Amino acid sequence: MGTIYQGPPFPLIHDLKVTIENSTLIFSPQESERKSVFLSNIDQVLNFDVQTIHFFEANPDFPPETAAQKIKGALRKLLVPYEFLSGRMKLNPDTGRLEFDCNNAGVGFVTATSECTLDELGDLVYPNPAFEQLVTQRLESSDRNDHPLCIVQVTSFKCGGFAMGLQTNHATFDGISVKTFLENMAALAGDKPLATTPCNDRQLLAARSPPRVTFPHPELLKLNTALGQETHSNSNVFEDSQRDLNFKVFRLSPDDIFHLKAKAKFGPATNPKVKITGFNVVSAHIWRCKALSNDAENNSERSSTILYAVDIRPRLAPPLPPSFAGNAVLTAYATAKCKEIEEAPLSKLVEMVAEGALRMTDEYARSAIDWGELYKGFPNGEFLVSSWWRLGFSEVEYPWGKPKYSCPLVYRRKDIILLFPDIDSDAASNNGGVNILVALPHKEMEKFEYLFYKYLA
Repeated sequence: MGTIYQGPPFPLIHDLKVTIENSTLIFSPQESERKSVFLSNIDQVLNFDVQTIHFFEANPDFPPETAAQKIKGALRKLLVPYEFLSGRMKLNPDTGRLEFDCNNAGVGFVTATSECTLDELGDLVYPNPAFEQLVTQRLESSDRNDHPLCIVQVTSFKCGGFAMGLQTNHATFDGISVKTFLENMAALAGDKPLATTPCNDRQLLAARSPPRVTFPHPELLKLNTALGQETHSNSNVFEDSQRDLNFKVFRLSPDDIFHLKAKAKFGPATNPKVKITGFNVVSAHIWRCKALSNDAENNSERSSTILYAVDIRPRLAPPLPPSFAGNAVLTAYATAKCKEIEEAPLSKLVEMVAEGALRMTDEYARSAIDWGELYKGFPNGEFLVSSWWRLGFSEVEYPWGKPKYSCPLVYRRKDIILLFPDIDSDAASNNGGVNILVALPHKEMEKFEYLFYKYLA
């Protein structure tokens, strides 16, 4: 049960031999009045860049040069409904809050070539540090205060395939709104109308006046830093050190996930609202392994907290439109002592994980947003499960076909465990397996791996 890449499943290619051919800025074709865009308290703490890579196999009707021009044209048109994307991040000196300055300073567009074929990259699921060459993280012509909120790089391979590297400031989109953005890009690239008109009203997630914190929020860590000047390394969850970390990818097949679901149906469960989903059973399994592998002193009274993101669009009253284009995710949590985590049946751990999402009612979400207005802070826990499992980036249909695989550019962190789909997984069917990316010190990794298979049996 379960498989593991003991190391890279093939000799990793370390240099993709990428040459930048052209780098430019794209501007909105429509003139509009310069304005500032309000950013919610969720957006405020996400002022850092996120990179995703989308790999496409060769299509003789759309060679990479043609696809690049289609993407460039679609991106230009997208800057009308996504007007903020062509702006720049700025700090409002009067309020101390970050805002988007809609100045049409442009988004970056880069074309490049690689001397490799797509097949030579090997297994795309295994994160290769060389994939960083497929994303432009900073335009040479831009200074620190003129950094585009979005940069797209199209890299053609010798075989006729290509990769689209997308970098966006996280304050612009969450994973769900990136998927909508990609669907709109694909539609415009195919000379079709927008798939979905984005909702850009971020005031829908403004704090109440006055703010009312009606719940305790142990999942949030209070900072002493001024709003808008935090960095994601301030939080325990976003510990950025890669010192002496082993890195492994654990795979759970659809049968493994079915087996975990079956195990979770046996044992005490007191909350009838809890659903035994693939995400809940996988997260509960990971939580047990992570908590117990991190317990070097065997302190059974030590508390462990798992964090994960919850989409609040359908949970608010009234619900946010599904097309909401900002960040509409908050952090759910489950916490327990190591003794309970070790001894409890899987059903109980699944229940605790599921209750984190059930806790996220309209009032709880509003309370968390108001907490951010008063105290400023970041997610606080032992580790965060960052799930790309069912975002469905690989299901987006472009004129040249769906991506062979889509994934984020991975930076290895001890306190973030990532969930990736299989390369042939269908997000809509919920039937695919999952790849679990773990980075831990050597001793902890040994214990994590032992526990992973022990509790999977």
